[in-house]
Formats: sequence, C-alpha cells, structure tokens
Amino acid sequence: MKRLHLFILKSFLGPLAMTFFISLFILVMQFLWKYVDELVGKGLEWYVMAELLFYASLQVVPMALPLAILLASLMTFGNMGEHYELTALKAAGISLPRIMKPLMVFILMVAGAAFWFSNNLLPVANLKLYSLLYDVRQTRPELDIKEKVFYDGIEDFSIKIEDKDRETNMMHDIMIYDHRDKLSRNSNVTIADSGKLQVSEDKKFMILTLYNGVRFDEKVAQEKRRLRDRELQSFRTDIFESQTALIELQGFDFTRSDEGFFKSSDRMKNLVQLRVDEDSIQKIKTMQVTDLSERMKRTHFKRVRYAFSPGQKNAIDSAMAEVTVVPLDSAMSALTAEKQRNAYEGALRAARENRQMIEDQNRFIEKEETKIVRHQMERHRKFTLPFACIIFFFIGAPLGAIIRKGGLGMPVVISVLFFILYYVINTTGEKMARESIWETWQGMWLSSGILLVVGAFITYKSSTDSALLNSDAYTIFFQKLFRKRRKLVKAE
Repeated sequence: MKRLHLFILKSFLGPLAMTFFISLFILVMQFLWKYVDELVGKGLEWYVMAELLFYASLQVVPMALPLAILLASLMTFGNMGEHYELTALKAAGISLPRIMKPLMVFILMVAGAAFWFSNNLLPVANLKLYSLLYDVRQTRPELDIKEKVFYDGIEDFSIKIEDKDRETNMMHDIMIYDHRDKLSRNSNVTIADSGKLQVSEDKKFMILTLYNGVRFDEKVAQEKRRLRDRELQSFRTDIFESQTALIELQGFDFTRSDEGFFKSSDRMKNLVQLRVDEDSIQKIKTMQVTDLSERMKRTHFKRVRYAFSPGQKNAIDSAMAEVTVVPLDSAMSALTAEKQRNAYEGALRAARENRQMIEDQNRFIEKEETKIVRHQMERHRKFTLPFACIIFFFIGAPLGAIIRKGGLGMPVVISVLFFILYYVINTTGEKMARESIWETWQGMWLSSGILLVVGAFITYKSSTDSALLNSDAYTIFFQKLFRKRRKLVKAE
C-alpha cells in the first residue's frame, strides 16, 4: 500500500468512527424519546434496558452509517483542502479521483458489509427488538397510587386514598372496592383510617396492611340476584384494628413471549425468506381470485345445474339453438304482479349476496396485495442501504474538496441538510410505494436516483476545480459587484 493511500485512510477512519457513534447515539436517544412513556415506571432490570438499547442501536445503523460516511468524507477532504494538502497533491500531478481511490475501495467494502448486515443481522435485530418491546408494553407499571384518585391498576380492585406520607409510605383515609364478584361489583367495600402497601420481591403478591377500619360485605346468593329479593339478602359489617390481606398480582412481572409470533413480519426476514413468502402470498392471492370467479359462476347458474339431470341439460342446450330470445320487458309483462315482485326480490337478493361476497373477497385480496408490496419494499431496502453509503461518499468527498472547511462546523451543517433531503425524499417514495401509487422500485429508489445525479454533478464540479461552494469566491464576487456599483454612483 502506498504511503499516500495509508495517510488518506488514517485521515478518514478517525472522523468516520467518531461521526458514526455520534449519529448512533443521537438516533438511539430519539428511539428512547419515542418510547419513554412505555419504559418508565415498570421496574425493568438494567439488563433488559441494556438489551433493548443494543437492539435499538442495531436497528438505526441503516440511518447512522450513510450519515457518518457523508460527514466523515466532508470533514476529511475539507480538512485536507483547508490545510492546502489537496492543493499540494494536485500540484504534484495527482487528480482528485486518484486521491479518492483508496477510500473508494474502502467504501465499496463498507457497502458490502452493509448489505450483509442488512440481510442477515438486521432481521434478527428487528425480531429481538420488537418482541422485547412488545413484552415491555405488556408489563404493567409499578404500583403508584395517587392521592384522591381511584387506582384500578390491580385487577378486580379499585383503591382510593386521601393522603400519603412519602417518607413512611403510610396512606390515610383508604377506600377499597373489591370487584371479584362480577355480578355484584360494589358489594364489598373496605374503609380504613390508615394503611401500608408493599409488594413482594417476586412482584407476584401485594401485601396490604390496614389499621382502624370497617369492611362492608353484602352477601348475595346466586338465586337471589333480582331486585325484588333484596330484602332476603344478608349484610355483614366487620370492624377491625388491624388487618393484613395478600392479593395476587398479575402482569407486573416482566415475562418474555415466544418470538415465533413475530417472524411473519416482512422486517424479520432475509432475501431468501422474502422471495419464498412473496411467492406463497402471490399464489394465495391468485387462488382467491380464481375462487371468486368460480363462486360467481356457481351463484349465477346453480339453479340450472341442480334443477336438471345431465340428459335434460343436453336436451335444453340443443333446444336453445332454436329458441328466439324474448326481450326482458316482454317476458316480465307476461307474468302476474306477484310473480314479478318475487322475481325482482330474488334478483335483488342475489345481487346483494354477490356484492357482499365480492367486497369480502376484495378486502382479502387487497390485504394480500399489501403484504406483497411490503415484501417487495423490504427486498429493495436491502440494497438501498449499501447504495446510499456509496452515494453519500461521492457527495461528501468532492463537496469537502470544494468548500475546503474541516472540523464540525460547515461539514455538519451541509451533512444535515443533505441527509434531511434524502430522508424526506425517501419517506415520500416509500409512502407512494406502500400505497401502490407508484411501482415499488420507483418509490424505493427515488431518493437514491436523485442523490446519484447530485453526486455526479458535484464530483464533476470538484474535478474541474469549480468554486461552486467556495465562500471566498462568493465574497470576491460580491465585493467586485459593490465596487462597480460605487463607481457607477460616483460617475453619475
């Protein structure tokens, strides 16, 4: 390897690693901000949160990697231009494409690794992430009973307190409704002066200790549920100084569900699985269309098929050749009013049945078409990530050579603008493809196609030493413009 190639690679790898982890951190923080309401207050262990963040960081790699390549290439070539290293290399007869050559090879290797990651690791990360996120959502928040509000987070119980001492965890003026009797939900009420609430270490039981209270229990026999039997029902009152109750808790402990329930999603599959499942869905859709056609035929001609024997059908077919077709109005006018009404009602009923059948089948077919489109989009997404890495390099490197500014100032601004443009166009294209307004490949490759043209244009301008984005060139231009204007004013 030439010393120049090694120098350029070292200059690029440092900013790439730094910008990649910065982008990754920002995107993971965005993920946490999105799901913060579903994570806090559930008593999740640290290793569960660590696992969730790990899979979330893997999921955002397709967004962080192209942004990091764009920013790193801008910083590298901008820094080389700012310190006149590019000028020295060009003066030595080395063109910009030759300077970029070692990084081109490296970016191609990164693109290949990105494709492998997108096809093999990303589906597994999505499966782990969404199954874990589902389990977190199913976990109930920890017990946090607020003052003067009924708390119904415990199944079959409603608890209300008037005051709570945060230091001693003592609650005052407690009212508890026991709803375990489904047919008479408010028949058991407990009122206490004070009490304490604790949860067992395994989070399976709630230990409720009450002091100086009364328990009202209306005993309603199964055969005396009617209002007229109220006078026959018993009523019981228990007065206590101290009472301890053990209540079973459900859903407060974190449990993992079977990941097999999530494997049918398109985002959990690699290319081979996507192709196989897409073919299977296409076959199911074709079968449904064929079945709809056959059912329509059976609906229209079922009376003829079941009313006659095969011999009678043949006789009818031969006789039909000699029959003169009678207009519908003439045929209906020959019938009595009652038969006409029956004929119209039968035709209307058959039409409604057919319409309902067609609408049901059409909804199913549209659902299958949506699955096919999503599988096609996911197949294209496997290739758009590595292609985006290549495009962003061919935008960032020439652009850095043009602006000749290193560091995290101007490169960050330009990178963010280009990435926002890419994200907006990509989101629009995916929406068009998802709604079948455009072909799938058109929507998925729209952003890549536009930025490919931009990258080719910037590379051309950089190769010809254009001052397209050189701030000094614009400063000189405006200075000359104002100088000419002053001369014209003085001449007048």
